[in-house]
Amino acid sequence: MQSQSFSLALAGKILTAEFSDLTAHANGSVLLRFGETAILVTAVMGEKENHGMNYFPLSVEFEEKFYAAGAILGSRFQRREGRPSDEAILSARIVDRTIRPLFNQHTRNEVQVVVTVLAIGEDDPDVLGVIGASLALGVSDIPWRGPVGAVRIGRSKETGDIILNPTYDERKEGQLDFEVLACGKDHTINMIETAANEVTESAIISVLGAAITIHEQLEIWQKEIISAIGKPKRLEPVREIPTELITLFETDFKEKLTTTLFSNTAGKTHIYTLKDEFMTAVRANETPINETIAGDFFESAIDTELHCGAIENGKRADGRAMDEVRALYAQAGRISPVLHGSGIFYRGGTHIFSALTLGGPEAAQMIDTIEMTGAKKRFMHHYNFPPFSVGETGRIGGYNRRMIGHGALAEKALAPVIPTQQEFPYTIRLVSETLSSNGSSSMGSVCASTLALMDGGVPITRPVAGIASGVMIRGDKYVLLTDIQGPEDEFGDMDFKVAGTVEGVTAIQMDVKVDGIPLHILEEALEKARLARLQIIAFMKKEIATPRGAISPRAPEIVVIQILPEQIGLVIGSGGKTINSIKDDTGVEEITIEEDGTIFITGKNDTAKIAADRIRTLTKVYTVGDRVDVTVTRLATFGAFAKLDALHEGLIHISEIASFRLETMEGILTEGEIVPVIISKVENGKIGLSIKQADPDFAQKRGILPPKTPEKATK
Repeated sequence: MQSQSFSLALAGKILTAEFSDLTAHANGSVLLRFGETAILVTAVMGEKENHGMNYFPLSVEFEEKFYAAGAILGSRFQRREGRPSDEAILSARIVDRTIRPLFNQHTRNEVQVVVTVLAIGEDDPDVLGVIGASLALGVSDIPWRGPVGAVRIGRSKETGDIILNPTYDERKEGQLDFEVLACGKDHTINMIETAANEVTESAIISVLGAAITIHEQLEIWQKEIISAIGKPKRLEPVREIPTELITLFETDFKEKLTTTLFSNTAGKTHIYTLKDEFMTAVRANETPINETIAGDFFESAIDTELHCGAIENGKRADGRAMDEVRALYAQAGRISPVLHGSGIFYRGGTHIFSALTLGGPEAAQMIDTIEMTGAKKRFMHHYNFPPFSVGETGRIGGYNRRMIGHGALAEKALAPVIPTQQEFPYTIRLVSETLSSNGSSSMGSVCASTLALMDGGVPITRPVAGIASGVMIRGDKYVLLTDIQGPEDEFGDMDFKVAGTVEGVTAIQMDVKVDGIPLHILEEALEKARLARLQIIAFMKKEIATPRGAISPRAPEIVVIQILPEQIGLVIGSGGKTINSIKDDTGVEEITIEEDGTIFITGKNDTAKIAADRIRTLTKVYTVGDRVDVTVTRLATFGAFAKLDALHEGLIHISEIASFRLETMEGILTEGEIVPVIISKVENGKIGLSIKQADPDFAQKRGILPPKTPEKATK
């Protein structure tokens, strides 16, 4: 094997890139190591150009292999890896969103980047995936405007210290105040993925500034590598625009396009009606014109006009002011009593319906991936985007990468306000249905889900709302757009989604169509997003200000009790006999026992309470000094046996009945009688009971007197 290695000190560890002939047929590849985590990244470009394609065919795959974790995972019957985990899909999207803007979008050769996780230690391979993709593309002959840097930065919740590339342990729930994964080049940012616990915008900006410094180190290092071993790049595609096409557009459609774009009409339907008219004219032209080139040309003209309108004339396609939020509508509940909670949220032409379902702890999702095994996820948000939401036909059912990405973003935004399991022992599932889409349905899902949570009586700490901002950039000039819709989303230079509460930011996701966004623009965009967020929250609170006082009667009831860990076996019983008996006798749905002795009992119609009482009785621990009323069950010459509860019995010794000596039990107690006692002894599972400690005059009250003391003889 022929290989060359390059190393860089980063965040207290050594980042090593090894280039070899291991993947001899790939255009570019690198084996990247950081700590014990190792990934292989390959980049391949197809030889043939697909002239009939009207988009750049880039695909990014993130392959997680079980061997990377030193484990044999999967089901008992299937040990091969199946479909990618949600975490793998989200990692692939991070790489894709970072590298895609730096390609020539007129490229029609297929490009595929594959990140294969070979070994996973304490460091997340997603950051390495971006750096590895940058290096694999950089040393290859594939045209690409990299390199880029990538770093995850977190802030300790306990100390406030900034942590570079925090490990899995450092990122455990509750340990970080926020974490930002940022990528970029040339002092700009071109991808952001943020999870935050209601932090300020200024804190986010300070971290992004630190990320840029790390990016500079990574860029310099990568450029040295590319200079040393990089291949000459292929020529980028150059599209010559036929004179006939330019003439046709300038003569018959330029003025129409400007009028159509700025007709104060929302959405894109009217724009693409004009495009259809243009394409019809292209086909009818005397000189044949390539339709793919004509279509791209028209799209480019839309882009130019929208930029010019915003930057030069201060105009938006739908006539709004630059920082104006579209018309809002909020509805909490009122769909059907079957639902545990629901919310409907409109922002302009984006309409979202969210449904809440509550379940017991047993409904939590089991996570079994190379990053995490045996973990339980009790809060889930799922996002759907049916084709009718954009007026199209298509496949219904299932989900794609976009749905997973948008669902995860809304879930991340809502997570900081979700009550702990101790506060609210339910498993929480939200499903957001995009019923009409015209810009940022993911942020609409955050708003609709907040309404559903409050309608369902989930005690969230505060409402969460989200907004998407955009920017139009031309040279040194730029204009920020609040609440982007259709054409601004498609042809703008940035999609900047920010969610949070009145206290601060909970999630950010940014994608761009340019090489990167300068920090000062992001700072201004964060402030505009904050103002819009506060406006939306205030509007939502007019519909429902706080969570309802009770959950839906259709939701299961959950009773939580605590037993001693050593009593778990007692509750389960031999072969599960005891716990199954409790389920069968009470009709309870599920009993979940945690290792610390916490028991969650899920049922309906008071079955959970009945089962809880049964378990409390079973695990009742009596201690010396406890006062109880007991039922006498059997008499003996030496005392009486008495029942404390359905499962516990104790002995009232004859010496513990009266404060004086009794010679016989005859006539003192009767079977079935209830008497007060004090627990006098607990030894080896045997319980001693004392009547005289509970009531010293018990015997006298029953006419039993102490024996007379013999009189002394007189002298």
